[in-house]
Amino acid sequence: MSKDGAFASSLAGVVERLPELVNGDVPLVRRGEFLTADFMIEVGSRAHYVAIVNGRIATLVPGPLLMRSWSFAIRGSEDAWRQFWRPLPPPHFHDIFALAKRGEFRIEGDFRPLMTNLLYFKALLAAPRALKREAHQ
Repeated sequence: MSKDGAFASSLAGVVERLPELVNGDVPLVRRGEFLTADFMIEVGSRAHYVAIVNGRIATLVPGPLLMRSWSFAIRGSEDAWRQFWRPLPPPHFHDIFALAKRGEFRIEGDFRPLMTNLLYFKALLAAPRALKREAHQ
């Protein structure tokens, strides 16, 4: 199986690589240096709980877990995430709010941490696009 095929078949593995992608990106960590928050990413039926401490992903725990708190959640189908994480996403799949407007993503919970650190979260969520670029090289 090609690296590209592995990317497409293992979205949970892609999410699990977020800590290395984010924590290794010095400008991104600096952008979030005053941010501490917990949020959830749901890919299909699989939840992932992410704890951010001073701009770094401190923990990423696969779920579902009962009674696990989070400030906000971003939920989407596997296909929507696959399209979002393409190096050049198709129209309307490039942004979490565009996907929410299409009904592909649901964003729920306390919007305050998301909106006050919007560029940080957009870059964090787009970080797996680099994996897809590496697969093509």
